[in-house]
Amino acid sequence: MARLDAHEETAQAELAAWREKVLKPPGPMDRAARNMQQTVNNLIPEGIHAAVTKVIEGLTRTILTGSDLTTAQPLVNASLGARESLVKQRIAAYRTMAAAEGGVAGAGGFLLAAADFPVLIGFKIKLLFEIAALYGHDGETWDERLYILSIFQLAFSSGDHRQAVYRTLETWAQTAEARPASPRDFDWRTFQQQYRDYIDLAKLAQLIPVVGAPIGAFVNFRLLDHLGVAAMNAYRLRWFSDRA
Repeated sequence: MARLDAHEETAQAELAAWREKVLKPPGPMDRAARNMQQTVNNLIPEGIHAAVTKVIEGLTRTILTGSDLTTAQPLVNASLGARESLVKQRIAAYRTMAAAEGGVAGAGGFLLAAADFPVLIGFKIKLLFEIAALYGHDGETWDERLYILSIFQLAFSSGDHRQAVYRTLETWAQTAEARPASPRDFDWRTFQQQYRDYIDLAKLAQLIPVVGAPIGAFVNFRLLDHLGVAAMNAYRLRWFSDRA
């Protein structure tokens, strides 16, 4: 590997710490949260589940095939430090927008809180495509869109599934033949189930009268921040792999 600069050394250390956290086996608290999640799922009307499932399926297909999805030009000839300075600015901007939108939705009761779901997904899609470009990757390509979907799963999945996704990203350059060759081959059902289950509990609290607004703002802020951290480290994996 080529000699690392100061920023790369720091980023590599942060990547190692994040990797350890991602691969940590689920503990009692994780299982308890999973059981609570199942209870919450049973309380949500089936019509809401169906609507959410439809939104997430649309998200998946948009990322995989959306010709109208605007993607930025990949940033070239920039250091990791310069790239990540811009990435952090974009994460901060999207966190702020998502928090503001979540606060308004939480104050508006059930219907606005439910409407917040696709808006929040839209923020996440745009953020990931912008981050991909800042790390020098072309979001127009099929392979990059699969990588973006993998980051989604990495950020918003159960512990066991998250570990499996991480292993896929860690060996991305060596496993091209194992990836879906077309949208028809992508397992969007597993994708939507994992994502829906991960955020249902947090978003349900947004429906609580009076406290829904601050909860909605806080939850959206944390979800975008969590996604940003996952995306940065996922692209660091490729950065250091390419330099090996």
